[in-house]
Amino acid sequence: MDTMENMVSQLMQAVPNIITALLLLLLAWVIAKIVKSIISSVVRKVKLPVFMRKEQESGSRSERNEHRDDREQIAESASSIGYYLVFILFIPSILDALNMTTVAQPISNMMETLLIFLPNLLLATIILVVGILVARLVRNLVQSALNTLNFDRFFDKMRSNERERPDAGALSTTLANIVMVIVLIPIVVIALEALNIETISEPIVTVLSTVLNIIPSLFVGIILVIAGYYIATFVSRLLTGLLKQTNIDRVYEAIGFGPREEQRFDLPEVLGRIVQVLIILFFTVEALNIIELNVLNQIGNAVIVYLPMLVSALIIIGLGLIAGNFLEKAVVRYTRSSFSALIVKYTVILFAIFMTLDQLGFASTIVNIAFLLILGGLAVAFAISFGIGGRDFATRQLDRFETRLKKKDLSEDRES
Repeated sequence: MDTMENMVSQLMQAVPNIITALLLLLLAWVIAKIVKSIISSVVRKVKLPVFMRKEQESGSRSERNEHRDDREQIAESASSIGYYLVFILFIPSILDALNMTTVAQPISNMMETLLIFLPNLLLATIILVVGILVARLVRNLVQSALNTLNFDRFFDKMRSNERERPDAGALSTTLANIVMVIVLIPIVVIALEALNIETISEPIVTVLSTVLNIIPSLFVGIILVIAGYYIATFVSRLLTGLLKQTNIDRVYEAIGFGPREEQRFDLPEVLGRIVQVLIILFFTVEALNIIELNVLNQIGNAVIVYLPMLVSALIIIGLGLIAGNFLEKAVVRYTRSSFSALIVKYTVILFAIFMTLDQLGFASTIVNIAFLLILGGLAVAFAISFGIGGRDFATRQLDRFETRLKKKDLSEDRES
């Protein structure tokens, strides 16, 4: 009997707490509905997600309906967040009313931390939204300025190949987007610092700060490469025109490649392209030096250091071909022997090839040994061929020499 009385007594004592909890739950529901309605109305009126909309709203009716549906979805999401956030805020009070202190305490601590963090989150959100709006405004201004200056048309005129030309407005749009990203980086840094979460924000802020610090050097490097490209294009066209006026294609005949009309490669165009690539390479290496990309800079410097050896090697092989072709014609003219002329020609070319490989530094020791072996082999072959081919001649000369000696001895005997 006492047990029943105690249970009934405890139930009666718990009734006020339950009623209080229900009233708090009802109050939370009412406030949540009000907050949801207010947030939904405010979002629809002020059009908060304007930065998420497309550039033009003056399109077709279906496009306008799509924009309206997007706004409705954003408003619904924001109001739902506010609705459930009110319930979360009331949970500790409801649990306290039910004397569930053990459960309510962790939730209460969590809510206190959340309430302390909310101002920082709100401030960071405001900074980010305003920053996005400012960045988009700057992007539109830059794109309008570039379109006014006909920047894309000027860039297209510098290209020689129609296939290389981008779509209209592509370059100005790309540059405007790059400017928007540059404007957004410091804003994102400020927004992350406003969160005051060092564990998360500090590494990101460090990375973004590094990117922000390298942007001026990167900007100068890009300008340098672009300037180098246009300078290289101008010099290449000028050099190609000058070489065509000097009829440099006649060098094909000088090195024995046949008439220039039969050649597939336009030598002035090839030389012009080579000069263009070299100038762009010089400007690119200097840009990498400004950006302080050490590995790529070292690779570029190594290529530039190797270029003089490559140029001298090309000169050596070219002179070897010209000299071999000249000597071939000279030998044919004076000896009427095509075989001897070919031997002389390819011997000179072989020497030029070995000198070229030595200049390029390709296994210098092996190249030198091979050259000496071939030179020694040619000398031995010449000696053997001369010895075998001139055996009869040497016999006749020795017989003559012996006959003279005998005559001399006979004359001396007669005098005595």
